[in-house]
Amino acid sequence: MAQLITLTGQLRLVGLALIVMGLVHTALPRILGWPADLRASSLLTRQVSYAHLVFIALTCALLGSLPLAFAPDLLTGAPLPTFLLCSQTLFWGLRWIMEFAYFSPRLWRGHRLRTGGHAGLTVLWTWVTAVFATASLHVLW
Repeated sequence: MAQLITLTGQLRLVGLALIVMGLVHTALPRILGWPADLRASSLLTRQVSYAHLVFIALTCALLGSLPLAFAPDLLTGAPLPTFLLCSQTLFWGLRWIMEFAYFSPRLWRGHRLRTGGHAGLTVLWTWVTAVFATASLHVLW
């Protein structure tokens, strides 16, 4: 249990969380009501939406597999692992910013489930970004 609070443990937990996030994307269309929303869209729009969803899910899972499987290697300070940590910090930091800068509060305010989702994602992206930023700083200093 004490190992979970180490940087290696946190990296592994973040990796697991990102893999779970990738898997959650398989249910996301039903949760968000995409079939009904996209029914009036063109075939191209529907197919692009679902194709992007698949690749976002795959990206989450693959980016999560790195720290889950290679947390100690990422902390060696070697150039490639350092680049990967810094890249993940940038990637997930931008996702954190998107939660506030892109998604309108009108989408979640007044909706209990969506407000919970927004709060949960805010916590998730804050934690993920903080762990990668901490790991990046650890290897850079």
